[in-house]
Amino acid sequence: MANNTQKHTNEQNKSFKEDFISYFKGVKAEWGKVSWPQKNQIIFETGVVLFVVIAFTIIVYLMDIIFKSILGLLPH
Repeated sequence: MANNTQKHTNEQNKSFKEDFISYFKGVKAEWGKVSWPQKNQIIFETGVVLFVVIAFTIIVYLMDIIFKSILGLLPH
């Protein structure tokens, strides 16, 4: 009975190891198919993202100042 349990455990470990190796072989194969963007494209898109983040930050800050001053006019 103990031999069967040990044999089953060894088969599971072997199957897991084979699946693990197979998975990473597939990842390596797919990694080569990825088309990476050009350096110029990455720099440009990073600049666009930074511009949008900064613009929205300024807009939200200005809205905060405006609403604070409007609410400051209301009587307590």
